[in-house]
Amino acid sequence: MSASRRHFLKMGLAAGVAMGAAALLPRLAPAAQSAWTRISLEECISLSPEKMAEASGAVSTAWNGLLEAAQGIRNPAIRAGVLDILNNPAPTLAAKVDQSAVAGTLKSAGLLPENADNARFLPPFGAPSTTLQPFWSAPGSGWGSHHAYPGGLVTHTGFNVRSCAALLENYRTVFDLELNGDVVLAAELLHDLHKPWVFQWQQDGSCRKEAPLAGQGEHHVLSLAESLVRGLPPEVVVAQACAHNHPGTPKDEAEVVSWLRAACLLAGKDPVAEGLLEADGKTLVLPRRMEGFLVHLGDHDWVLAVPAAQWILPVLKGVAEQRYNLRGKDLEGLPFNAFRNYVLSQVTMLRLYQVYVAQGEAGVARLTERVVSR
Repeated sequence: MSASRRHFLKMGLAAGVAMGAAALLPRLAPAAQSAWTRISLEECISLSPEKMAEASGAVSTAWNGLLEAAQGIRNPAIRAGVLDILNNPAPTLAAKVDQSAVAGTLKSAGLLPENADNARFLPPFGAPSTTLQPFWSAPGSGWGSHHAYPGGLVTHTGFNVRSCAALLENYRTVFDLELNGDVVLAAELLHDLHKPWVFQWQQDGSCRKEAPLAGQGEHHVLSLAESLVRGLPPEVVVAQACAHNHPGTPKDEAEVVSWLRAACLLAGKDPVAEGLLEADGKTLVLPRRMEGFLVHLGDHDWVLAVPAAQWILPVLKGVAEQRYNLRGKDLEGLPFNAFRNYVLSQVTMLRLYQVYVAQGEAGVARLTERVVSR
């Protein structure tokens, strides 16, 4: 392991255990987000996604914040479970799944598309005990969507964790609600835990396309199943399920219930016996806890980040063509993908879009040239 990677992985491990929801909000120096190393286009093409993430001040700052928040979880078992997953988001559930048998059950329940390959509907994996990539090098979403760059998962999750910590404090201050901060922060930290498995980096610099599962991108249900397999408590798993929707109406709750049912089929669990659903299997355990609603509210970085990605990526491609002389297949393959991955891992999509709003394409080009030399 390189010295730089050892240094990167150590960041945040010395953070003390914070006390109270407000203390769980990481207070980190924003100046680190401006730290990057200017390299050439040729160097971009030769860099792995892990190396790009390692080089990013924004990513290392966000990773430090995630570890700090996880260390601040007061329940020792939940804290240990969250840290184990962050440090090794391996698809351990894959060792428990008979894909052909489970695929048939999922299809019968309307939770898996009929055209899915029964024998191989899970994302590719090697040893189930070993992650295919670190949590901190994964993209935040699918190619072309929010935070789709090395380290994007960390910046996405880092923002959402801060949002949840602030929501906990706001509900306490305004409504005198003492909600379970351990549950909220653990669920938010883990809500996308299997994006490193689902969004594997490809040889052309893009990431794997996500398949549907239970009406969502597969990462959501796979993440819930992994939390069940790893023994996270039911209140954390339910709150984690609520990241993608709240149970405030029968229609919305039915979606959350379907995700938990699918996750239990994958994990070999009974959702009622696990304390996830009521005895009739139609609702969450009653009365419904509030923590899941906060996790749902906290997981809304995408509302801005998705359209910003869609608007800035064509601009960045135009800069690559006009300023870096990328043409034809180079604009659709590794040269451009590596270029965009490095620029976005260092600057982030949202900051680049802010520059575009304020300074136009010329401003984007100027910032890009501070990161990648022509």
